[in-house]
Amino acid sequence: MREKMMVMLDARKEEMIEIRRHLHAHPELSYQEEETAAYIANFYQGKEVTLETNVGGNGVVVTIAGGKAGEILALRADFDALPIEEETGLSFASKNKGTMHACGHDAHTAYLMVLADCLIELKAEIPGIIKIVHQHAEEAPPGGAKYILESGILDDVDHIVGIHVMPEYPVGTVAYRSGAAMAGGTQFKIIIKGIGGHASTPHKANDAIVAGSYFVTVLQTVISRRLDLFEVGVVTVGSFEGRGSFNTIKDTVTIEGDIRYMKQATFDSLNKEVMHLVKGLEEMFAVQTTMTLEEGCPPVTNDPELTSSVVDYLKNGLDDYLNEVVEAPMQAANEDFSYYSQKIPSCFFFVGCRSQREKDYYTNHHPKFDIDEEAIMVAAKAVGDVVCGYFALD
Repeated sequence: MREKMMVMLDARKEEMIEIRRHLHAHPELSYQEEETAAYIANFYQGKEVTLETNVGGNGVVVTIAGGKAGEILALRADFDALPIEEETGLSFASKNKGTMHACGHDAHTAYLMVLADCLIELKAEIPGIIKIVHQHAEEAPPGGAKYILESGILDDVDHIVGIHVMPEYPVGTVAYRSGAAMAGGTQFKIIIKGIGGHASTPHKANDAIVAGSYFVTVLQTVISRRLDLFEVGVVTVGSFEGRGSFNTIKDTVTIEGDIRYMKQATFDSLNKEVMHLVKGLEEMFAVQTTMTLEEGCPPVTNDPELTSSVVDYLKNGLDDYLNEVVEAPMQAANEDFSYYSQKIPSCFFFVGCRSQREKDYYTNHHPKFDIDEEAIMVAAKAVGDVVCGYFALD
């Protein structure tokens, strides 16, 4: 079956690229991907599958029943875009102003659509079930994965696999990490309320900017003096809003930031320390504080046993479509695949998308981000090898 599948994929390379370019030219933001979802669903119309749309929102789930009973494997690709004005100059650049596929989700969707179609043709040889998960809203918290899980459609899944294209690696490289792989993230917002006044009479006021500045400074000690040396975490202040006039003592400032961590217990510890500092401002500066949290994605944690097997399956592609399979460092970026990894033994790995001829590249989320389209075929064959290995198909 593996040989048949690889031949079928090779024959449909241009189709993958065509799909990717269509999606790239017509991006839609998270939770607004109606046309993209319809395009994906239309691709599967009339095929021998169970097609379910509007799953958890705009999600599309396709069930491929194999020739006999067996385990259920899910394959996931996301399809939302970002609120970024594209600057690539590509002939198929975004037609939707202020919206861009700047993270590679167009490539994810293209490879999985064609791979799924090949698996549909070969399904009689598959001893189990494959669920194709086309997921919406990965880019906007809490993320489409959470809602797809809550729909119950994946309750019977034994394992789930996903990929992400990464320009840090050249085409032909696949990178994996067992265990904690990508960070969880939570946003915080703190409002500090003092007493406004005139710069000429500071004793009659209570300067919220002073209190806020102290908080930003002392916050740096949370990582250096409160976090276990062997834990991984970071706390960042990304916004300090206290604009006023030069001779006015500000009565209110708003501080917003980000907490990132590799384990939930680490977040619990960091959050506790940040809250202690916030409450300490009230006592030290006689101000009032309000702190709110917007929970993002939890950490992506790859199942060690499944990941070990996936690495073995991927090595079948060496000296063929792959040059190397390497271990990746932990990634500080958030990814809502984490919700799947909390409930289902999972493996999420990275597919290099930088041209082998280039050393410089634009990162994901950059307005000039692009991929070497050879990476689409690499992704299709890599996940195809995972499917063949998982179901012990030669």
